[in-house]
Amino acid sequence: MSREQTVSPGTETVVPDATLAGQRFGFRDHYEVGREKIREFARAVQNLHPAHYQEVDARKLGYDAIVAPPTFASVIGFNATRALLDSVLTDYDLSQVLQTDQVFEIYRPILAGEEIRTEIEIESIRQFGDNDFVNVGFKLINGDDEIAVQGTTTIVARQGVEVDANIVQAVENISMHPRPTTVAGVDTGDVLIRRTGPAPVTPPRADAPVNTIPEFGSVAKGDELPAGVARVTRGDLANYAGVSGDPNPIHFSDRAAELAGLPTVVAHGLLTMGLAAQYLTDWLGDPTAIEKLAVRFSGFVPVPPTEPGLIEFSGKIKSIDPERRAATLLLSGVSEGRKLFGRAIAEVRLT
Repeated sequence: MSREQTVSPGTETVVPDATLAGQRFGFRDHYEVGREKIREFARAVQNLHPAHYQEVDARKLGYDAIVAPPTFASVIGFNATRALLDSVLTDYDLSQVLQTDQVFEIYRPILAGEEIRTEIEIESIRQFGDNDFVNVGFKLINGDDEIAVQGTTTIVARQGVEVDANIVQAVENISMHPRPTTVAGVDTGDVLIRRTGPAPVTPPRADAPVNTIPEFGSVAKGDELPAGVARVTRGDLANYAGVSGDPNPIHFSDRAAELAGLPTVVAHGLLTMGLAAQYLTDWLGDPTAIEKLAVRFSGFVPVPPTEPGLIEFSGKIKSIDPERRAATLLLSGVSEGRKLFGRAIAEVRLT
């Protein structure tokens, strides 16, 4: 059997169950981290540090291969989350699913050439009114069986919603082509396997050396970071949609945005999160110094056809940890006077 077809001991083929909270799954296939994919993603989220592009610059940070941007895990996790919605959380209408929260905790930078395995868990399902809030935890495990990145994704979904047939047809006519149900005779929905053994253990922080511009002794609680501005064009949205695999047409079609009640096409939430990572890197000077990035999405970035959408970033040091030479930051993103994040927190280490 190939590696992709092997089922580890303590696993079984997924069968949807009424009691979903607490269930764990593995993604049947591994993800090979491509050098050019990292470069494409870094360009798509405007992460410009040279360690994302050249080995010589990655070596300056202590790594032999180019380093993936802090939010690169979203590319890997997207496939697992989509598989979960396709094969387990099947009672939800995918057109009615929204993402509200995203957390990345980085223990080891993801490097070009690595093979990453994905473990996911439905941590909780909470109902508020007609909406279900589904909290999905994930762990990305490298070839050394180390957890490189872990975190959570929270989605809001509704069951039993009847969508106007005309709207369904209109969206189908402008969306990306749907994934085929079978490839080479293999059911593409059969990509998850249920885990019944012990969950992977979260490792201690590696505390690898970092090379930041601000030194720990030069910062204090309450300090404000320099303001920053990011520009997002329609071309950026089309590029990110293709690189990330996000098929939602509200990010590239005015008609889809109109049907969703939006004033115009809007930027992806995870794209704005990637831009926030670059804002942090501009201050830090070292993207591997970012240990955690957590965002609650509350607004959107309108992107008109002929001019860019603008995001104004700012930050403030909430607390410092002398023992680890670390700091916790509060971040803010604003577009056209509208807050993009209900909450945005980063944890970083300093030289």
